[in-house]
Amino acid sequence: MCKAMEDMRNEAGYYKATEIAKRMIARGKATLEEIAEDTGLALNKIQELSVKIGM
Repeated sequence: MCKAMEDMRNEAGYYKATEIAKRMIARGKATLEEIAEDTGLALNKIQELSVKIGM
């Protein structure tokens, strides 16, 4: 697979994981650690999203 296509695929996956994390944070039913584990995002990214959302 060419590098540009691979980069686009990775970026799309990261965007989707970020959107899922935002919804999970807003629901408030999971800990930030659980959200990080479930989405594959770094805990510090989940914490940043939490601050941006205001939770």
